[in-house]
Amino acid sequence: MTRARQSQVGWSEAAADMDAAQGGHAMGSDGIAVDTPDMSKLLQQYGCGPIRFTGTSDALYERHLMFDNVADLSTLGPRERFEAVARSVRDVLSQRWVLTEQTYARQNPKRVYYLSMEFLVGRSLTNNLLNLLLDPVVKRATADKGLDWIAVLEQEPDAGLGNGGLGRLAACFIDSMATMQLPAMGYGLRYEYGIFKQTIRDGWQVEQPDNWLRRPDPWEVVRPEEKVEVKLGCSFEVRGGTLGVIVGRPSSLLGIPYDRPVVGYGGKTVNTLRLWAAAAPDTFDFQAFSAGDFVGALAERLTAESLTRVLYPDDSTSMGQGLRFVQEYFLVACSLADLVRRFRLHNSDQGIPNWSKLPAKAAIQLNDTHPSLAVPELMRLLLDEARLGWDEAWNLTRQTLAYTNHTLLPEALEKWPLPWFALLLPRHLEIILEIDRRLTEEVQARFPGDDGRVERVSLIEEGAERKIRMANLAIVGSHSTNGVAAIHSDLLRTVTVKDLAEMFPESFSNKTNGVTPRRWLLLANPHLARSITNAIGDGWVTDLGELERLKPLAEDKGFRDAVRTAKREAKSRFADWLQSTSGVTVDPDTIFDCQIKRIHEYKRQLLNALRVVVLYNRLRENPDLEMAPRTFFFAGKAAPAYHLAKIIIKFLNNLAGAIDGDPAVRGRLKVVFLPEYSVSLAERLIPASDVSNQISTAGYEASGTSNMKFMMNGALTIGTRDGATIEMAEAAGEDNFFMFGLTAEQVAGSRSWYSPHWHYDNEPETRAALDLIFSDHFSRFEPGIFEPLRQTLLTGGDHYMHLADLKAYLEADNRLLELYRDPDEWARKVIVNVASSGKFSSDRTIAEYAAEIWDAKPCPVP
Repeated sequence: MTRARQSQVGWSEAAADMDAAQGGHAMGSDGIAVDTPDMSKLLQQYGCGPIRFTGTSDALYERHLMFDNVADLSTLGPRERFEAVARSVRDVLSQRWVLTEQTYARQNPKRVYYLSMEFLVGRSLTNNLLNLLLDPVVKRATADKGLDWIAVLEQEPDAGLGNGGLGRLAACFIDSMATMQLPAMGYGLRYEYGIFKQTIRDGWQVEQPDNWLRRPDPWEVVRPEEKVEVKLGCSFEVRGGTLGVIVGRPSSLLGIPYDRPVVGYGGKTVNTLRLWAAAAPDTFDFQAFSAGDFVGALAERLTAESLTRVLYPDDSTSMGQGLRFVQEYFLVACSLADLVRRFRLHNSDQGIPNWSKLPAKAAIQLNDTHPSLAVPELMRLLLDEARLGWDEAWNLTRQTLAYTNHTLLPEALEKWPLPWFALLLPRHLEIILEIDRRLTEEVQARFPGDDGRVERVSLIEEGAERKIRMANLAIVGSHSTNGVAAIHSDLLRTVTVKDLAEMFPESFSNKTNGVTPRRWLLLANPHLARSITNAIGDGWVTDLGELERLKPLAEDKGFRDAVRTAKREAKSRFADWLQSTSGVTVDPDTIFDCQIKRIHEYKRQLLNALRVVVLYNRLRENPDLEMAPRTFFFAGKAAPAYHLAKIIIKFLNNLAGAIDGDPAVRGRLKVVFLPEYSVSLAERLIPASDVSNQISTAGYEASGTSNMKFMMNGALTIGTRDGATIEMAEAAGEDNFFMFGLTAEQVAGSRSWYSPHWHYDNEPETRAALDLIFSDHFSRFEPGIFEPLRQTLLTGGDHYMHLADLKAYLEADNRLLELYRDPDEWARKVIVNVASSGKFSSDRTIAEYAAEIWDAKPCPVP
């Protein structure tokens, strides 16, 4: 097998070494006991007999391959074989999955319910095999059968359930909850077409549907018997080919739950991620259909099913915003109805629920403002269905709900028009207005005469169009508000919602984000994982703090060599995969310099591009300049309505083309924009990266999690003092980072006087780079297309301060290149970074949530 073929999946090229990477784990008492009497009986029903796992997997696989497809096996391709393998693995974990839920029902522990509009889980087969400790066994079984394992793995699409860091964080969190044996459940939406599939045409982003559910998803289990009815205050109809609203005629939607297993490491606990799909009630206007009004007869069904078609509909129109609003309520209404049903089932006496126990039995975490409607929805349930008084219902609601804030950007703190509530959710509007009335009275009593404070704290934003402030609603209606990095939590408390924090100081805390080391190191980077395990054992897989033991090994030549070899292997695998899948050739002996994240002005991909233009100019002016060859990787999606972000993608692609076409720099600089950024792409690229760019405008990035993944995988960070990068640099020592630029305080303090023109006038390299861009050097056949960049950087005031930080960025870049000339010193800093990444495990984050917010305890499954 050629290396290119082996490397089509980044981690699987080292499949034969996975036993060692996992510390020699095999099936045994700490994993899943497949050959239990119950499993043997089940397998006997299948006609398999009580046999060892290898035989059992063969039997399950062959039966699924034959009976699920009802076809000649010789005609079946990789997709059918993937489904057979995945369903066989699901058969193995199903017993544990059922037993997990039975244990929770029997012991009735406090359960955590994590509500999120995104769960960017990536591919499930490889992760489930890893967490079940079955990877080496299945690899051997497939090798014995001559199965093309890599082709099988490539058949699974990334689940289209998220976009960026918010969704990936949620996925890491539910992994950690299962690994730590916490009784927990994730709630989200089952987006049929994801956010969109990104392709590049003439350098521009083009959005296409991501039909990830075109083929059956072998992991999900539909539960129609547990459907939920969601009531709205109006109806919809098709008028002249467009959707119209019928005021005053209530309607209903159905939420159909689809469950996916969340396998904890070792397979001891299998929790559930429940995703809701929208459907219409069982109504069909047969007369209209028979008369030829096909669209009218199906309008209700089409309207309902459209609700969960796409993640983040284009919000540049009121229709797109309205769809998003209904999506958020649909998630909240379905999830709360479901968890309340579960609460009533296990906490009732003679059919009468003991509502006073709700905070002791349920912790509901709101992942950002999207599920903030949980506040009035839980109040509605307690007031209207449980018939509790206001004060009791309010106390129970606040004690049960907790809110995580993920942004300081005003535009991301959602505000919904008050008339939408009046139209769609009139009862919720009544509840919100009453909450606001009582809140206003409390503020007036505590701060008499401070009308400005009353206005700022209010749930209602007055103006030409009155709006509900969803962040304020979430803060007031919950007992806990946390930020996700130390600087973010501090700015949230002292700037963004300062007045609310002064009213409820005991509610505010920090929980710095983390990532799961199982997927992001053990699975994604098997060569480095094996080197670590060989050095300190495998305890780090579930206790990342163990990596601290690597620090003395920074002085060990043998370990430095092992780490360098692992990085070179990861770079070669990535280069081979990229060439085989896209035809793009990159040199693994160049510095791999990466920035992969959602495209946004504050994340400053444009600043990175300016750095590249300056380096390009230096080489054009001085071809003999000594500079290590470099490959700059960019990846990320721009929101469909975010025109400037799309311009930035276009510029990056044109920059790549101009550099490739210039013989003066060919082989010394290369820019690659990787389309369709996903978890699977990140799993390949992050282990291969030498340099991680975390260059957001200070005070704008809440935390970041890609920064943690890069650090864990041995990339050195060049970055600003923002988000969790500050804490990462503190853990490893700033001398092991390349920090630069303005601080958050300096950014805020310079707003009144900052002028980007000063940098243009006084910094020759800045002026030369901008002049080259605006001369159409990178747009010779499309003159003027980058004029919006002039508006952003110069005439518009450079709000995100690209030019203010460019010179400092270049100075940090020079320090980085100087260090790279000393391979031993570079390796030492790499090892110190990896050894210092233990704090940034999602296990640590979840332990803090469980102890300090949820008061949730492990519930081991026997």
